Amino acid sequence: MIYGIDTFSFHDVLEICKTPNKAKLNEAAREQIIKSQNNVKQIVESDRCVYGINTGFGPLCDTKISADETAQLQYNLIISHAVGVGKPIDKEFSKIMMIAKVHALSKGFSGVSLEVIERFILMLEKDIIPVVPEQGSVGASGDLAPLSHLVLPLLGLGQVWVGNEIFETAEILKENNLQPLVLGPKEGLGLINGTQFILAHAIKGLEKFEYLLDLADMTAAMSLEAYRGSASPFKKELHDIRPFEGSKKVAARMLKFLKNSDNLKAHEYCDRVQDPYSMRCVPQVHGASRNAFEHLKIMAETELNSVTDNPIVLSAEESISGGNFHGQLMALPLDYATLAVAELGNISDRRSYLLLEGKYGLPRLLTESSGLNSGFMIPQYTSAALVTENKTLCFPASADSIPTSLGQEDHVSMGSISGRKFNQVLGNLVNILAVELMFAAQGLEFRRPAKCSKITEENFAILRSKVAKLEDDRLIGKDMLAIAELINERKFVVNF
Repeated sequence: MIYGIDTFSFHDVLEICKTPNKAKLNEAAREQIIKSQNNVKQIVESDRCVYGINTGFGPLCDTKISADETAQLQYNLIISHAVGVGKPIDKEFSKIMMIAKVHALSKGFSGVSLEVIERFILMLEKDIIPVVPEQGSVGASGDLAPLSHLVLPLLGLGQVWVGNEIFETAEILKENNLQPLVLGPKEGLGLINGTQFILAHAIKGLEKFEYLLDLADMTAAMSLEAYRGSASPFKKELHDIRPFEGSKKVAARMLKFLKNSDNLKAHEYCDRVQDPYSMRCVPQVHGASRNAFEHLKIMAETELNSVTDNPIVLSAEESISGGNFHGQLMALPLDYATLAVAELGNISDRRSYLLLEGKYGLPRLLTESSGLNSGFMIPQYTSAALVTENKTLCFPASADSIPTSLGQEDHVSMGSISGRKFNQVLGNLVNILAVELMFAAQGLEFRRPAKCSKITEENFAILRSKVAKLEDDRLIGKDMLAIAELINERKFVVNF
């Protein structure tokens, strides 16, 4: 993969995170970078006034800066904007930010030097990763505060991850015989204007969302077997006449998950007319969430392969001060995706509840000795609490805007908050699905000796390798955590 030349997918970025040397600069990319830097040098040497190159920033855009002061201007920009607060984001998020920033800068419209870009690449390869606080971006002129923290180590400042530990940058640069860099004209601005914090949260979230969509289908199928529901709502003919791609995909997957199940055969001659919505409408609800995933994926990959700083340097004669850094284009789909993830948890909790009701041959609370034992009563409380927490996180951050920079930045996206909430809701969904899987596996115990579909039996065995059938009350909180760990490690079989 070639920075600045190839079109990257979000999967490509995750691969580069694992193996940084999979992405390189080639001669064509280097030529783009050098040409752009030379354009900036010519602008500095001219008498023209160009924002961020020989002027101040934000509301100080009408203050001219002399050629002798341009280096100090860029340094001051970074240190004055590195005002993020809160816990550090996960190291992998910082790595994604670096990869996305290198890719954008290498397109040759930012005026950032080859030396700076190569230092970022070297840091990735040596696993020297900047520490970035999680709060402080309004997603307006991009992610100014978090990107400033990402840049501090280039100047020998701030902190870095090495392995799983945090060190002072100066100490690590000395160990690696590296000198701090001096930023040239426009470089500081090119480095901290952009949406890479928002984008990193979208990319990492997409990775988890993709798996949890598949897992939610598998979990629903296991619950439906335990409930002995009907597979009729998943027939192709039904979805061909309302042909949303997400619904069609989920319906087809449900039929595969349920193929040759003894539990569904038992349902053929019963007097039940139809199942509740949380069983019957899995294709429509899960499918709507899949549609949201696809929308976010398209938007994130467009952003990934874009130039998002300001001003854009087209030539030595033309630069454009525009709004490519504005986070709204990512904030809206992230808020939509957050709602889509929350709905997967909402319907999962309803299926969990159905399995506790004591209907259609299942004992109440999924235990044969209720009263003395509470059975699975309380894990559903946990699920309900997480579902409600997710609902509170669904308020769209992009619906708000607070003017900043003395009104120069008078509409901001809050996309960084959208991205953080998206990942919080995904984390909660893992535990909600863990509860449903625990209930579904217990329910299947009461359907024996009937056999489930082949893939459900396989997933049942995976779950039982960590969590035994519940006979009498025990510390089932540990069971929930064990199942969540299986989910996070992607042990379940969710595809064919």
